[in-house]
Amino acid sequence: MATETVAKPRTSARVHVQKFGTFLSGMIMPNIGAFIAWGIITALFIEKGWLPVPQLGGFGETDGKPNIGLVGPMITYLLPLLIGYTGGKMVYDVRGGVVGAIGTMGVIVGAGIPMFIGAMIMGPLGGWTMKKIDMLWEGKIRPGFEMLVNNFSAGIWGALLALLGFYGISPLVTAFSTAAGNFVQFLVHNGLLPLTSIFIEPAKVLFLNNAINHGVLTPLGVQQSLDQGKSILFLLEANPGPGLGILLAYTFFGRGAAKASAPGAAIIQFFGGIHEIYFPYVLMRPLLILGAIAGGMTGIATLAVTNSGLVAPAAPGSIFAVLAQTSRDSYFGVILSVVLAAAVSFLVSSVILRTTKHSDEADLGDATARMEEMKGKKSSVASTLTGAGVGTAAGAAAGRGGVGVLAGPVRNVVFACDAGMGSSAMGASVLRNKIKAAGFPDVKVTNASIANLTDSYDVVVTHQDLTERAKPATSSAVHYSVDNFMSSPRYDEIVELVRESNTEREGSADAGATHGAHAAEAPVDAAPAAAAGTAASTAGTSEILARESVVLTGSATTRDAAIDEAGRLLLARGAVDEGYIAAMHEREESVSTYMGSFLAIPHGTNAAKDHIRKSAVSVIRYPEGIDWNGKEVKFVVGVAGINNEHLHILSSIAKVFTNKEQVARLEAATSEDEVLELFGKVNS
Repeated sequence: MATETVAKPRTSARVHVQKFGTFLSGMIMPNIGAFIAWGIITALFIEKGWLPVPQLGGFGETDGKPNIGLVGPMITYLLPLLIGYTGGKMVYDVRGGVVGAIGTMGVIVGAGIPMFIGAMIMGPLGGWTMKKIDMLWEGKIRPGFEMLVNNFSAGIWGALLALLGFYGISPLVTAFSTAAGNFVQFLVHNGLLPLTSIFIEPAKVLFLNNAINHGVLTPLGVQQSLDQGKSILFLLEANPGPGLGILLAYTFFGRGAAKASAPGAAIIQFFGGIHEIYFPYVLMRPLLILGAIAGGMTGIATLAVTNSGLVAPAAPGSIFAVLAQTSRDSYFGVILSVVLAAAVSFLVSSVILRTTKHSDEADLGDATARMEEMKGKKSSVASTLTGAGVGTAAGAAAGRGGVGVLAGPVRNVVFACDAGMGSSAMGASVLRNKIKAAGFPDVKVTNASIANLTDSYDVVVTHQDLTERAKPATSSAVHYSVDNFMSSPRYDEIVELVRESNTEREGSADAGATHGAHAAEAPVDAAPAAAAGTAASTAGTSEILARESVVLTGSATTRDAAIDEAGRLLLARGAVDEGYIAAMHEREESVSTYMGSFLAIPHGTNAAKDHIRKSAVSVIRYPEGIDWNGKEVKFVVGVAGINNEHLHILSSIAKVFTNKEQVARLEAATSEDEVLELFGKVNS
């Protein structure tokens, strides 16, 4: 596959921090299971645990000898060694992991305390230095001596790194850990810890949460938990309350697709622990970050006042994970912190949503501008039809972080996020179900962290703020950017791309290479734009847009009435049956068909294709405008298409509404013939 040549965007400081945070979290995340195991053992078997067992908890004596238990050795040796091995392996595969673990052992023994930060230094350092050393004699070893040289070089260098860790690194890391711990205690004793939300909550929305949580808070929290039996630091970033409050505010006071999707997002965020799902809602209304900050500060203050904390990290940040890791004496404080954080976040966010102007369209325009800046070129359609974009393959770029050209059928789709276990898992599940329902169960849909991406995928899906980071590792793939993990129109576009690339490829040399940008909005199966034009030209001489389907002054005053009016015109043409009009309403309830430029394009769902008898378009003008989910609509275009013809229809409509002069001519038209002239290409 080849990709479109674009101007290389300048890498921002935020992206560099994200990459660093992703690398740090890459050492922690694969070992979260071990942290959870240690947390369960600690909560159950220590002297103050639920089921105290001296031999397991490491207290008391047995046969006159002190019990070592599992808690101490796991936190002192097992977890740091796992981190060190993982860090080395990330840099130089298994060989780097082994050398990194050896170097980590020197830090552990030298410090005598859990050395998570030391492990995060020695692991990658061991892998990187071993890689450089191997490069010195690469291709110079005589046949038969490779294993000897490889084993001894790793052993010798590992021993030297262990000594370096023992004498050089461990004192520095110990001093840093002590200073950081003292600083945290200073914040706690002076009531300043809640102020950290001013930095943590905005950083989360900018996808720096892993850098903060797993790169800083988890290592410090584990040390504090070992000393005090619990740590407040585990909940500074992982508290699900602030995000829940924002989503509940959207549920009651939001509008359009945001309001419709917020309840489901709240369930996923609170119970599934996928905090990233509320980030797009904040990005859509940036002032809502004040709600997250207020909620975060309230939660932290509650934990500090009640002296509550967790025994181990809660990952993912689900209420179930939080309760599972809660210290025995902290359930009241932890639950109260979550409830109050959600309540304060909800109140502040509700006030913002109720007292400030809803301008989701402008926000989407800003998001499109950011996308175009990363893309390095202007999009011909997305700049005006920001809701989902309609048009030909050029318009498809509106939803992508980069445009690739498929050289074969789509077989391999990956949803990538920062950590590879949150939004990507949910997104992959949604995509997998959609693609299977479309009749392509053999297409593999997986999820992964951006750090683990390779250039072996046909399609890569990321959040719009992460696309820039995913593109270098997967330059030959088609990239899609999404701003909503649960119900993004991009998912339906991908389904159509899969369909296009796996079927009807023999009809055109271009088949499968491009697809309609608004395939998500199409009521029937999509195919390449080039093939669409061919299909339209062979559809016979029947008119898709007829004079009797043009109304200059519509009678409807509401969105639903306008949908009925557009559908009735299609019904009168014999293009659809009654079931299609019902499907048009069903489609509108799931995702708004408002496109921007005063245009809405209501149509049926993909499942409604059996209700279409022939391709047709109806055009209704509302000079005074009607309210369409909070947006003003003056033109309602009802669409029904068979096979590939709807792509030709949407392409023609896009060409009209991306031209301000033509939109002005439509507003000023005094006869149906003028409208037919402007939309003439629909029938060409």
